[in-house]
Amino acid sequence: MSVRSDDDSWDITESVGATALGVAVMRAAETRRSDALFRDPYAARLVEAAGSGWNHIMRAQVAATSDGADSDGEGGRGYSSAWMLVARTVYFDEYLAAASAAGVRQVVILASGLDARAYRLEWPSGTVVFEIDQPKVLEYKDSVLAGVQPAADRRVIGVDLRQDWPKRLCDNGFDSAAPTAWLAEGLLRYLPGEAQDRLCGDIAALSAPGSRIALNIGRGGREDSPALHALRERRKRLLAEAGIRLKLEELWYPWEGRTDPRDWFTAHGWAVTAGDPAVVLSDHGRELPEAARAELNRHILMTATRGDENR
Repeated sequence: MSVRSDDDSWDITESVGATALGVAVMRAAETRRSDALFRDPYAARLVEAAGSGWNHIMRAQVAATSDGADSDGEGGRGYSSAWMLVARTVYFDEYLAAASAAGVRQVVILASGLDARAYRLEWPSGTVVFEIDQPKVLEYKDSVLAGVQPAADRRVIGVDLRQDWPKRLCDNGFDSAAPTAWLAEGLLRYLPGEAQDRLCGDIAALSAPGSRIALNIGRGGREDSPALHALRERRKRLLAEAGIRLKLEELWYPWEGRTDPRDWFTAHGWAVTAGDPAVVLSDHGRELPEAARAELNRHILMTATRGDENR
């Protein structure tokens, strides 16, 4: 039974907030590989500040995903979620670099969690990066990274995305007449289907010509596959060892009845380009076990761009 409600909120170690720590664990583990596909020097710091339980999980993940140990003895199945997290991080980093190269100087990261891109990426002069998330989540990140200078004009907006976040965004200097690069990483399954459609509509209403969005979402289906079972059992074991109470599946809203975001943006006149997480990894030299490749097919990566004619 779902533990979510329409007005729930959370701290960094609670509910949806804790998933940001899980993503930071994966980024820290990838960063420590000699063949890392990206470097996030702040991920480990953000995890360490959350306490010994999360440090235990990070150490286990580093061991499981170190060079030559990707499968954790499970043929790649136990690591399949990390494959996706690595793929999407690379994909979104390159998306933001392309947006910057195209002259976009306004970025909005929705449900930013412990995303450190405002700090770790190279941004052209004049770039403004807006981060939107629950107030307590942003307060945690700001406290841990106090004294670290962002590489862009970083503006944080503590507001629930189910509330009137567009007004708060505009009140903090967002320019709806300027092209925007939107990022919705690991967000959509934590919203009900109708809230997802409303979010997409708000994004479109705020987007000037030349704006773009990148996002991901895991599709439903094959819920009883051996790979997913292995992943869940490994996650359950690690969380129990760390003394952390978190059931990820109870935080998601169903895929069924939800609009495929590729269809939504296509129907609203945006040019959609689908991404393939397996191809992202293979193009960067990361070999994939067949079990991991099969699981990656359950995930959607996409970029959509708004042209002049659909403003």
